[in-house]
Amino acid sequence: MSDFAGQVALVTGGSRGIGRACCVALARAGARVAVGYAGNEAAAAETARQIVAAGTEAKLLPFDVADPAAAAAGVEAVVSDWGRLDVLVNNAGVAIDGLLLRLKDEDLERQIAVNVKGAFHLARAAARPMLKQRRGSIVNVSSVVGETGNAGQSAYAASKAALLGLTKSLARELASRNVRVNAVAPGFIETDMTAGIPEAVRQKMLETIPAGRLGTADEVARAVLFLASEDAAYVTGEVLRVNGGMYM
Repeated sequence: MSDFAGQVALVTGGSRGIGRACCVALARAGARVAVGYAGNEAAAAETARQIVAAGTEAKLLPFDVADPAAAAAGVEAVVSDWGRLDVLVNNAGVAIDGLLLRLKDEDLERQIAVNVKGAFHLARAAARPMLKQRRGSIVNVSSVVGETGNAGQSAYAASKAALLGLTKSLARELASRNVRVNAVAPGFIETDMTAGIPEAVRQKMLETIPAGRLGTADEVARAVLFLASEDAAYVTGEVLRVNGGMYM
């Protein structure tokens, strides 16, 4: 994997799960990492501790990605303190499940605000320093349900599908300045969100996965690391599926 020494990364939703795994993977590869998080300061501090233990620097950035001013200020803080921004991982997301006829308007709006608008706000802010540098990589974390759909997750699936359209459009806009935009689409991953799934439901999930198991956050992080690296220098507008064969 390419060396990230001297590079600066910002990972949103970095306090736990896939976000934390991405932070630590980037740190182990040599990047300084800013940890964006919404509210769990203790969890974010643990991510920062692991970044430092990996031998590099960490910065904690508490902000709501759904707030465009806060998103811009977060990027500005990173560039002001560290002089550049090379990698943005748009990982922050929320899932509020519910059947169409029962889902509240505010639940739909929150998922669009965080999952779609948040990624848009951060990408817009990050694009400015990246275009000036004439290099950079943005990786959006989508989901397998953004491609397949899923009953009871219409709003979530719509938001994750929108991320794929955003990824491809930004890839076309920014490629001429050597700024790449890609996405990962994880399947069912062992995280806090899946830990409480009843065993019967888990077994049904496993039946849909040819690999016969759930993925790990580290496996998703390695895919993100590849897309962010110079090993993927000629890869943009791509969706890398990390789903054990659940969707091909």
